[in-house]
Amino acid sequence: MNLSEVIDSLVKERSLDREKIIQIVCDGIRTAYERRFLDYKFIVVYNSAGNLDLFIEKQVVEVVTDDAEEISLKKARSINPKAELGDAVNVPFDEKIGRIEVLAARQIIAARIRELEQKAIYDDFKDRKGSIIGGTVHKKERIGYSIIIGEQSGFLAITSVIPEEQIRIGAPIRVLLKEVLTVAQGGYQLILDRVSPDFVKELIHLEIPEVFEGIVEIKNIVRIAGYKTKIVVASRNKEIDPVGTCVGIGGARIKPILKELGNEKIDLIPWTENLEQLIKFSLKPAEIDRVEIVNEKQAVVWLARDQRSFAIGKMGQNIALASRLTGIDVQLQEIVSPTDQVILQDIYTEQRDQDFDTQDEEERE
Repeated sequence: MNLSEVIDSLVKERSLDREKIIQIVCDGIRTAYERRFLDYKFIVVYNSAGNLDLFIEKQVVEVVTDDAEEISLKKARSINPKAELGDAVNVPFDEKIGRIEVLAARQIIAARIRELEQKAIYDDFKDRKGSIIGGTVHKKERIGYSIIIGEQSGFLAITSVIPEEQIRIGAPIRVLLKEVLTVAQGGYQLILDRVSPDFVKELIHLEIPEVFEGIVEIKNIVRIAGYKTKIVVASRNKEIDPVGTCVGIGGARIKPILKELGNEKIDLIPWTENLEQLIKFSLKPAEIDRVEIVNEKQAVVWLARDQRSFAIGKMGQNIALASRLTGIDVQLQEIVSPTDQVILQDIYTEQRDQDFDTQDEEERE
Protein backbone atom coordinates (compact mmCIF):
# COMPACT_ATOMS: atom_id res chain seq x y z
CA MET A 1 0.00 0.00 0.00
CA ASN A 2 1.49 3.36 -1.05
CA LEU A 3 1.18 6.63 0.83
CA SER A 4 -1.81 7.82 -1.18
CA GLU A 5 -3.76 4.65 -0.34
CA VAL A 6 -2.90 4.98 3.35
CA ILE A 7 -4.19 8.56 3.39
CA ASP A 8 -7.35 7.60 1.49
CA SER A 9 -7.96 4.81 4.01
CA LEU A 10 -7.62 7.17 6.97
CA VAL A 11 -9.99 9.67 5.37
CA LYS A 12 -12.62 7.01 4.69
CA GLU A 13 -12.41 4.90 7.86
CA ARG A 14 -11.94 7.68 10.41
CA SER A 15 -13.76 10.53 8.67
CA LEU A 16 -10.73 12.80 8.87
CA ASP A 17 -9.84 15.81 6.73
CA ARG A 18 -7.56 14.76 3.86
CA GLU A 19 -5.52 17.97 3.75
CA LYS A 20 -4.91 17.84 7.49
CA ILE A 21 -3.66 14.25 7.26
CA ILE A 22 -1.30 15.18 4.42
CA GLN A 23 0.04 18.06 6.50
CA ILE A 24 0.57 15.76 9.49
CA VAL A 25 2.50 13.24 7.37
CA CYS A 26 4.67 15.98 5.87
CA ASP A 27 5.38 17.48 9.31
CA GLY A 28 6.30 14.06 10.72
CA ILE A 29 8.75 13.33 7.91
CA ARG A 30 10.29 16.80 8.14
CA THR A 31 10.80 16.45 11.89
CA ALA A 32 12.49 13.07 11.42
CA TYR A 33 14.91 14.46 8.82
CA GLU A 34 15.70 17.50 10.95
CA ARG A 35 16.67 15.19 13.79
CA ARG A 36 19.06 13.31 11.51
CA PHE A 37 20.45 16.30 9.60
CA LEU A 38 20.67 19.11 12.12
CA ASP A 39 22.15 21.73 9.78
CA TYR A 40 19.36 21.75 7.22
CA LYS A 41 15.94 23.33 6.97
CA PHE A 42 13.68 20.86 5.22
CA ILE A 43 10.53 21.32 3.14
CA VAL A 44 8.34 18.27 2.51
CA VAL A 45 5.80 18.37 -0.33
CA TYR A 46 3.07 15.82 -1.13
CA ASN A 47 3.04 15.64 -4.92
CA SER A 48 0.30 14.84 -7.41
CA ALA A 49 1.54 11.27 -7.76
CA GLY A 50 0.85 10.60 -4.10
CA ASN A 51 4.50 10.67 -3.02
CA LEU A 52 6.61 12.95 -0.86
CA ASP A 53 9.26 15.25 -2.29
CA LEU A 54 11.98 16.41 0.08
CA PHE A 55 13.80 19.71 -0.29
CA ILE A 56 16.19 21.90 1.63
CA GLU A 57 15.83 25.64 1.36
CA LYS A 58 18.98 27.51 0.30
CA GLN A 59 19.68 31.14 -0.42
CA VAL A 60 21.24 32.08 -3.77
CA VAL A 61 24.59 33.82 -3.20
CA GLU A 62 27.56 34.86 -5.32
CA VAL A 63 30.10 33.01 -3.16
CA VAL A 64 29.03 30.00 -1.07
CA THR A 65 30.39 30.04 2.48
CA ASP A 66 27.84 27.68 4.09
CA ASP A 67 26.82 24.71 1.96
CA ALA A 68 23.93 23.85 4.29
CA GLU A 69 22.15 27.16 3.73
CA GLU A 70 23.60 28.64 0.52
CA ILE A 71 23.79 27.81 -3.19
CA SER A 72 25.62 29.44 -6.09
CA LEU A 73 23.69 31.26 -8.79
CA LYS A 74 24.83 28.74 -11.45
CA LYS A 75 23.54 25.73 -9.47
CA ALA A 76 20.37 27.57 -8.49
CA ARG A 77 19.54 28.26 -12.15
CA SER A 78 19.97 24.56 -12.95
CA ILE A 79 17.02 24.03 -10.60
CA ASN A 80 15.08 27.21 -11.35
CA PRO A 81 16.17 29.13 -14.47
CA LYS A 82 14.60 32.29 -13.11
CA ALA A 83 16.62 32.29 -9.87
CA GLU A 84 18.40 35.52 -8.93
CA LEU A 85 20.88 36.45 -6.20
CA GLY A 86 19.11 36.67 -2.84
CA ASP A 87 16.29 34.30 -3.81
CA ALA A 88 15.39 31.19 -1.83
CA VAL A 89 15.57 27.96 -3.82
CA ASN A 90 14.20 24.55 -2.87
CA VAL A 91 16.99 22.07 -3.53
CA PRO A 92 16.01 18.37 -3.86
CA PHE A 93 17.43 16.23 -1.05
CA ASP A 94 18.12 12.56 -1.75
CA GLU A 95 19.80 11.23 1.37
CA LYS A 96 17.95 8.73 3.53
CA ILE A 97 17.19 8.64 7.23
CA GLY A 98 17.85 5.62 9.43
CA ARG A 99 15.49 3.16 11.11
CA ILE A 100 15.42 5.14 14.33
CA GLU A 101 14.32 8.29 12.53
CA VAL A 102 11.69 6.33 10.59
CA LEU A 103 10.23 4.98 13.86
CA ALA A 104 10.25 8.48 15.32
CA ALA A 105 8.39 9.77 12.26
CA ARG A 106 5.75 7.04 12.63
CA GLN A 107 5.24 7.90 16.30
CA ILE A 108 4.89 11.59 15.55
CA ILE A 109 2.41 10.96 12.74
CA ALA A 110 0.36 8.50 14.83
CA ALA A 111 0.22 10.92 17.77
CA ARG A 112 -0.86 13.82 15.55
CA ILE A 113 -3.55 11.71 13.87
CA ARG A 114 -4.90 10.72 17.32
CA GLU A 115 -5.04 14.42 18.21
CA LEU A 116 -6.89 15.10 14.97
CA GLU A 117 -9.37 12.30 15.72
CA GLN A 118 -9.94 13.57 19.25
CA LYS A 119 -10.57 17.10 18.04
CA ALA A 120 -13.00 15.81 15.43
CA ILE A 121 -14.94 13.89 18.10
CA TYR A 122 -14.97 16.90 20.40
CA ASP A 123 -16.23 19.18 17.62
CA ASP A 124 -18.96 16.69 16.67
CA PHE A 125 -20.32 16.22 20.20
CA LYS A 126 -19.51 19.39 22.19
CA ASP A 127 -22.86 21.01 21.37
CA ARG A 128 -24.74 17.86 22.42
CA LYS A 129 -23.37 17.83 25.96
CA GLY A 130 -26.19 17.53 28.49
CA SER A 131 -28.60 15.91 26.02
CA ILE A 132 -29.82 12.34 25.69
CA ILE A 133 -28.33 10.28 22.88
CA GLY A 134 -29.00 6.75 21.72
CA GLY A 135 -26.40 4.01 21.42
CA THR A 136 -25.76 0.30 21.55
CA VAL A 137 -24.07 -1.58 24.37
CA HIS A 138 -20.82 -2.84 22.87
CA LYS A 139 -18.97 -4.62 25.67
CA LYS A 140 -18.59 -4.93 29.42
CA GLU A 141 -15.39 -3.61 30.92
CA ARG A 142 -13.96 -3.85 34.42
CA ILE A 143 -15.51 -0.61 35.68
CA GLY A 144 -18.23 0.06 33.15
CA TYR A 145 -19.59 -0.38 29.66
CA SER A 146 -18.49 0.65 26.18
CA ILE A 147 -21.39 2.21 24.30
CA ILE A 148 -21.29 2.66 20.52
CA ILE A 149 -22.77 6.00 19.46
CA GLY A 150 -22.74 6.36 15.70
CA GLU A 151 -19.12 5.69 14.76
CA GLN A 152 -17.72 6.59 18.19
CA SER A 153 -17.44 4.84 21.54
CA GLY A 154 -18.58 6.30 24.84
CA PHE A 155 -18.03 5.11 28.39
CA LEU A 156 -20.79 4.40 30.90
CA ALA A 157 -19.24 3.79 34.31
CA ILE A 158 -20.74 1.27 36.74
CA THR A 159 -21.42 4.20 39.10
CA SER A 160 -23.46 5.84 36.33
CA VAL A 161 -25.75 2.81 35.88
CA ILE A 162 -29.13 2.79 37.64
CA PRO A 163 -28.89 0.34 40.59
CA GLU A 164 -30.17 -3.15 39.79
CA GLU A 165 -30.78 -2.42 36.10
CA GLN A 166 -29.63 -5.05 33.64
CA ILE A 167 -27.33 -3.86 30.85
CA ARG A 168 -27.30 -6.37 27.98
CA ILE A 169 -24.57 -6.52 25.35
CA GLY A 170 -25.98 -5.61 21.93
CA ALA A 171 -29.06 -3.90 23.37
CA PRO A 172 -30.03 -0.31 22.50
CA ILE A 173 -29.63 2.18 25.33
CA ARG A 174 -30.38 5.82 25.99
CA VAL A 175 -27.79 7.81 27.93
CA LEU A 176 -27.06 11.37 28.94
CA LEU A 177 -23.95 12.82 27.33
CA LYS A 178 -22.42 14.00 30.59
CA GLU A 179 -19.00 15.15 29.39
CA VAL A 180 -17.09 15.57 26.14
CA LEU A 181 -13.37 15.47 26.83
CA THR A 182 -10.88 17.27 24.60
CA VAL A 183 -8.37 14.46 25.17
CA ALA A 184 -9.32 10.80 25.57
CA GLN A 185 -9.04 9.30 29.02
CA GLY A 186 -8.86 5.53 29.19
CA GLY A 187 -9.56 5.46 25.45
CA TYR A 188 -12.80 7.47 25.72
CA GLN A 189 -13.84 11.07 25.16
CA LEU A 190 -17.60 10.66 25.56
CA ILE A 191 -18.55 10.18 29.21
CA LEU A 192 -22.11 8.92 29.66
CA ASP A 193 -24.62 8.84 32.51
CA ARG A 194 -27.98 7.40 33.58
CA VAL A 195 -28.14 8.29 37.29
CA SER A 196 -28.13 12.10 37.39
CA PRO A 197 -31.30 14.21 37.79
CA ASP A 198 -30.50 15.70 34.37
CA PHE A 199 -31.08 12.29 32.76
CA VAL A 200 -34.69 12.26 34.00
CA LYS A 201 -35.10 15.94 33.17
CA GLU A 202 -34.04 15.35 29.56
CA LEU A 203 -36.31 12.31 29.28
CA ILE A 204 -39.24 14.51 30.29
CA HIS A 205 -38.23 17.10 27.68
CA LEU A 206 -38.24 14.36 25.04
CA GLU A 207 -41.51 12.70 26.06
CA ILE A 208 -43.72 15.66 27.04
CA PRO A 209 -44.27 18.30 24.33
CA GLU A 210 -45.44 20.99 26.77
CA VAL A 211 -42.16 20.74 28.66
CA PHE A 212 -40.15 20.80 25.43
CA GLU A 213 -42.07 23.88 24.27
CA GLY A 214 -41.66 25.64 27.62
CA ILE A 215 -45.37 25.73 28.49
CA VAL A 216 -44.67 23.54 31.50
CA GLU A 217 -41.45 24.33 33.35
CA ILE A 218 -39.35 22.08 35.57
CA LYS A 219 -38.59 24.32 38.55
CA ASN A 220 -36.45 21.83 40.45
CA ILE A 221 -35.51 18.18 40.35
CA VAL A 222 -33.74 15.86 42.79
CA ARG A 223 -33.02 12.19 42.46
CA ILE A 224 -31.75 9.09 44.20
CA ALA A 225 -31.25 6.76 41.24
CA GLY A 226 -33.06 3.45 41.58
CA TYR A 227 -35.32 4.78 44.36
CA LYS A 228 -37.15 7.99 43.47
CA THR A 229 -37.07 11.29 41.59
CA LYS A 230 -38.98 14.31 42.87
CA ILE A 231 -39.82 17.03 40.36
CA VAL A 232 -41.43 20.43 40.92
CA VAL A 233 -43.34 21.55 37.82
CA ALA A 234 -45.06 24.83 37.03
CA SER A 235 -47.35 25.94 34.20
CA ARG A 236 -47.01 29.22 32.31
CA ASN A 237 -50.67 28.81 31.33
CA LYS A 238 -53.18 28.94 34.19
CA GLU A 239 -55.51 26.63 32.29
CA ILE A 240 -52.92 23.85 32.11
CA ASP A 241 -52.36 21.54 35.07
CA PRO A 242 -48.60 20.89 35.09
CA VAL A 243 -48.79 17.60 36.99
CA GLY A 244 -51.68 16.23 34.93
CA THR A 245 -49.95 17.27 31.72
CA CYS A 246 -46.82 15.34 32.67
CA VAL A 247 -48.76 12.26 33.78
CA GLY A 248 -51.08 12.14 30.78
CA ILE A 249 -54.40 10.33 30.42
CA GLY A 250 -54.12 7.03 32.25
CA GLY A 251 -50.43 7.77 32.83
CA ALA A 252 -49.70 7.52 29.09
CA ARG A 253 -47.00 10.18 29.16
CA ILE A 254 -45.19 9.23 32.33
CA LYS A 255 -45.19 5.47 31.71
CA PRO A 256 -42.43 5.48 29.03
CA ILE A 257 -40.23 7.44 31.43
CA LEU A 258 -40.94 5.06 34.29
CA LYS A 259 -40.17 2.13 31.99
CA GLU A 260 -36.81 3.69 31.12
CA LEU A 261 -36.01 4.06 34.83
CA GLY A 262 -37.04 0.53 35.82
CA ASN A 263 -38.43 0.33 39.34
CA GLU A 264 -37.67 3.95 40.16
CA LYS A 265 -40.61 6.14 41.18
CA ILE A 266 -41.37 9.72 40.20
CA ASP A 267 -43.16 12.24 42.43
CA LEU A 268 -44.54 15.17 40.45
CA ILE A 269 -45.12 18.22 42.64
CA PRO A 270 -47.00 21.38 41.61
CA TRP A 271 -45.02 24.57 42.13
CA THR A 272 -46.21 27.01 44.77
CA GLU A 273 -44.59 30.04 46.34
CA ASN A 274 -46.10 28.99 49.67
CA LEU A 275 -43.16 27.24 51.33
CA GLU A 276 -45.30 25.38 53.86
CA GLN A 277 -47.43 23.96 51.06
CA LEU A 278 -44.35 23.07 49.00
CA ILE A 279 -42.86 21.16 51.93
CA LYS A 280 -46.17 19.30 52.35
CA PHE A 281 -46.15 18.29 48.70
CA SER A 282 -42.47 17.33 48.80
CA LEU A 283 -43.09 14.70 51.49
CA LYS A 284 -45.62 12.74 49.45
CA PRO A 285 -46.89 10.05 49.68
CA ALA A 286 -47.16 11.03 53.37
CA GLU A 287 -50.21 13.03 54.45
CA ILE A 288 -49.05 16.08 56.40
CA ASP A 289 -51.18 17.88 58.99
CA ARG A 290 -49.27 21.16 59.14
CA VAL A 291 -45.87 22.72 58.65
CA GLU A 292 -44.17 25.18 60.98
CA ILE A 293 -41.27 27.19 59.50
CA VAL A 294 -38.62 27.64 62.20
CA ASN A 295 -36.15 29.68 60.16
CA GLU A 296 -34.69 29.88 56.65
CA LYS A 297 -33.15 26.41 56.97
CA GLN A 298 -35.48 24.47 59.28
CA ALA A 299 -39.11 23.44 59.49
CA VAL A 300 -41.15 21.20 61.80
CA VAL A 301 -43.66 18.96 60.06
CA TRP A 302 -46.62 17.64 62.07
CA LEU A 303 -48.13 14.35 60.98
CA ALA A 304 -49.94 11.30 62.31
CA ARG A 305 -47.92 8.39 63.61
CA ASP A 306 -49.03 6.09 60.77
CA GLN A 307 -47.70 8.62 58.20
CA ARG A 308 -44.23 8.84 59.65
CA SER A 309 -42.80 5.87 57.74
CA PHE A 310 -44.17 7.25 54.45
CA ALA A 311 -42.55 10.62 55.08
CA ILE A 312 -39.20 9.09 55.99
CA GLY A 313 -39.16 6.53 53.19
CA LYS A 314 -36.76 3.65 52.66
CA MET A 315 -33.58 4.29 54.65
CA GLY A 316 -34.61 7.92 55.11
CA GLN A 317 -34.45 8.63 51.40
CA ASN A 318 -37.85 10.27 50.95
CA ILE A 319 -37.30 12.89 53.64
CA ALA A 320 -33.75 13.43 52.35
CA LEU A 321 -35.10 14.15 48.86
CA ALA A 322 -37.73 16.50 50.28
CA SER A 323 -35.05 18.45 52.15
CA ARG A 324 -32.90 18.72 49.04
CA LEU A 325 -35.87 19.77 46.92
CA THR A 326 -36.99 22.58 49.24
CA GLY A 327 -33.63 23.52 50.75
CA ILE A 328 -35.20 23.06 54.20
CA ASP A 329 -34.09 20.67 56.94
CA VAL A 330 -37.32 18.85 57.80
CA GLN A 331 -37.96 17.59 61.32
CA LEU A 332 -40.96 15.33 61.94
CA GLN A 333 -43.26 15.71 64.91
CA GLU A 334 -46.04 13.22 65.60
CA ILE A 335 -49.56 14.44 66.37
CA VAL A 336 -51.06 12.91 69.49
CA SER A 337 -54.71 12.04 68.81
CA PRO A 338 -57.39 12.27 71.57
CA THR A 339 -57.39 8.49 71.85
CA ASP A 340 -53.62 8.46 72.21
CA GLN A 341 -53.86 11.22 74.83
CA VAL A 342 -56.23 9.08 76.92
CA ILE A 343 -53.93 6.08 76.60
CA LEU A 344 -50.90 8.17 77.53
CA GLN A 345 -52.79 9.66 80.50
CA ASP A 346 -53.79 6.17 81.71
CA ILE A 347 -50.17 5.01 81.40
CA TYR A 348 -48.99 8.07 83.28
CA THR A 349 -51.59 7.59 86.05
CA GLU A 350 -50.76 3.90 86.39
CA GLN A 351 -47.04 4.61 86.55
CA ARG A 352 -47.62 7.38 89.09
CA ASP A 353 -49.71 5.08 91.34
CA GLN A 354 -47.02 2.41 91.14
CA ASP A 355 -44.40 4.95 92.16
CA PHE A 356 -46.52 6.04 95.17
CA ASP A 357 -47.08 2.40 96.26
CA THR A 358 -43.35 1.72 96.00
CA GLN A 359 -42.62 4.83 98.03
CA ASP A 360 -45.11 3.81 100.80
CA GLU A 361 -43.55 0.35 101.05
CA GLU A 362 -40.09 1.84 101.40
CA GLU A 363 -41.30 4.19 104.17
CA ARG A 364 -42.92 1.32 106.11
CA GLU A 365 -39.75 -0.66 105.96
